[in-house]
Amino acid sequence: MQLKKLRKKIDAIDRKILELLNQRAREVIKISVLKKEKNLSIYSAEREADILNSLKKTNKGPFDAEDVENVFREILSVCRSQKVTLTIAYLGPEGTFTHLAAIKKFGKKPNYLPSDSISDVFDKVERGEADYGVVPIENSTEGVINYTLDMFFASQLNICAEVTLNISHSLLGLSSKDVIKRVYSNPQVFPQCRNWISRSLKGIELISTSSTAKAAQEAKKDKYSACIGNKILANLYGLNVLASSIEDSSNNYTRFLVIAKNDSFPSGKDKTSVLFSVKDRVGVLHDVLFAFKKYGINLTKIESRPSKKKLWEYYFFVDFEGHRESPRVRKALEELEKNCIFIKILGSYPKES
Repeated sequence: MQLKKLRKKIDAIDRKILELLNQRAREVIKISVLKKEKNLSIYSAEREADILNSLKKTNKGPFDAEDVENVFREILSVCRSQKVTLTIAYLGPEGTFTHLAAIKKFGKKPNYLPSDSISDVFDKVERGEADYGVVPIENSTEGVINYTLDMFFASQLNICAEVTLNISHSLLGLSSKDVIKRVYSNPQVFPQCRNWISRSLKGIELISTSSTAKAAQEAKKDKYSACIGNKILANLYGLNVLASSIEDSSNNYTRFLVIAKNDSFPSGKDKTSVLFSVKDRVGVLHDVLFAFKKYGINLTKIESRPSKKKLWEYYFFVDFEGHRESPRVRKALEELEKNCIFIKILGSYPKES
């Protein structure tokens, strides 16, 4: 009897939730119409970040912060798609970590467009085949993905958002681990599982592929092959999970960037990325970095890459806290420009909490 009463109460709550969700969707449709009239993007990274952060702050449980984000990410996704369905390019095929990161950021409602390479993701967004692209930029274990950095050097696209994904790897295949002769995976993955591979796959051939999903497709071709990737690939490609959580560190994260033709408006909790090369003189890098210290701007990342144009010439990829439109950041960038032969602002975007 008590169970029946509780279920009736839940049914009544569900009807209220549904009524409010439809009410929310109607308001979002009105906003979509206004945005179309003003030629504004339907997706607003800074607005959605603000909504999620506000909800997590006011949440009193029993939902935890991740539960709140998961539920409302889908609500935002469905409401956003009432008038326009976004197309998102990602490093594919289906089931890659980049695909999972894209879903984490945009929800399940958009059209997802798999791409064969990182350059192909950039190309699809530049040509207008996709509204946004999602590309990996760095892993907490293995560091920066240099190819993505190199793409920003020539591309006119901006960074408009970021998303971080906890990475857990599994060994997947058709047969038992004992008969495996070769293992496929993305080259970034093997070093993340180095210790487990040396213990459990001695003498096994390791073959690099363009993505973990491509590795799953290769592993499916014969019983002597396996792949390393997310366990979701087992369901997608008809494989068995032969070993789970084989990454060397449980604290294994990959950061992804969302790329578009424009960056984001200020959210109050932002990050900016710039690319620059400096004049060749003693102490120039110190002078460049001092501009950030002078205006109290916290650097969160600095990475150097060969320019490929001149021997021993480098360019630098820097992330720092703040939006390019804020007065302090503007002043720091003006001083930075005095010491640079090349500078490119890649975008300002909400910092993931």
